[in-house]
Amino acid sequence: MIQITAAAQQHFRRMLAQQGVDGAGIRIQVIDAGTPAANCELEFCETEDLTGTEHRVDCEGFVLYVVADSADWLLDARIDYEQQRAGGQLNIVAPRIRGELPAADAGVLARVRYVIASEINPQLAAHHGHVELLEVDADGIAVLRFGGGCHGCGMVDVTLKQGVEKTLCLRVPEIAGVRDSTEHAKGENPYYRKRDGASAIG
Repeated sequence: MIQITAAAQQHFRRMLAQQGVDGAGIRIQVIDAGTPAANCELEFCETEDLTGTEHRVDCEGFVLYVVADSADWLLDARIDYEQQRAGGQLNIVAPRIRGELPAADAGVLARVRYVIASEINPQLAAHHGHVELLEVDADGIAVLRFGGGCHGCGMVDVTLKQGVEKTLCLRVPEIAGVRDSTEHAKGENPYYRKRDGASAIG
């Protein structure tokens, strides 16, 4: 799954030794997988920090734990450590984490999902929100559902029309518009709460 060079393993053993915790390991996961913002995150972990769903990579003197939903994104990844005069540099090469641009002949659904993952959701994440595609109907309308901070947000209409719809129609010409199917009244933690008679951002 992941190749960890001898130099990287030595670096991890040294770092773990400094922690002074018996049985501690390293956990790796991919943040914003499948988008241009995708990145690998490494952290120390102890047994009680694990969920039991992680994939184990047994190394010499320690275990690297791969978060389950990051495993596919980390196929063919390589971790190396390069010693330099001023210290050292840990390098992670993971060619799959940003996903693949849909082929020119890919279907509308695949292209819309890619635009949502690569452009729209990274922006909505700033407000702890996200959107998912449910379908594209016969009229070319993309039916969407918002979640997180966008679920019940008082500014979601602005986000939908001025942000999501403009981006999708520009990137995927077959899309004629968008429709929000979210039950916003059930939103539990909206970014902006809209009160009757009040401004959406008041």
